[in-house]
Formats: sequence, C-alpha cells, structure tokens
Amino acid sequence: MSAATASSTDLATVFVRMLDEGTAVWRPVMAERLGETTYRLAMDPAPEDEAWIFQPGDIVVVEQRQSDDSLIAVALATQLDEPSWALRRKVG
Repeated sequence: MSAATASSTDLATVFVRMLDEGTAVWRPVMAERLGETTYRLAMDPAPEDEAWIFQPGDIVVVEQRQSDDSLIAVALATQLDEPSWALRRKVG
C-alpha cells in the first residue's frame, strides 16, 4: 500500500524510523490525517522486539519523500507547529 489513502480519505500509511537496527529501517504504520502535515499514528502496539522513534498514538509531522511519495514521520507535532513547518518546507 502506498502513501495514498487506505479505505478512507483520512487514513494513510506513514513510515516511522525504527531504532537500534544498525541501518535505516522504516516501519509502515497506519495513521489518521489531522492536518496538512500532521497525522496521529494508530494505537496498535509496536511489536515487542521493535523500538520506534515515535510511539503508537503520537501525533507526528510528516514530509513526503519525492522518490516514491511515501509519508515519513519526521517530528512530534508538539515539537513543531504545522504553520511554521509548512513555511519552513516552502523556504528550505
């Protein structure tokens, strides 16, 4: 499934970075769209043998990867407010 919507226009797959893997590994997680760049990760618990940079239920800011349109979780929404993040993306 791509970053395109799943069964609803409010759901999408967001990729969350896994920790302690030795290389960059990303876990696809269902998420609810809350704003232009903010999503709430599904509450389903992470597998016991995985450590994620963000936790189930976290509200995250995403950016769209140009190569395949994947949505990548890049920060907790509490760390960046959406308007300033959108402005930063246009400027930077």
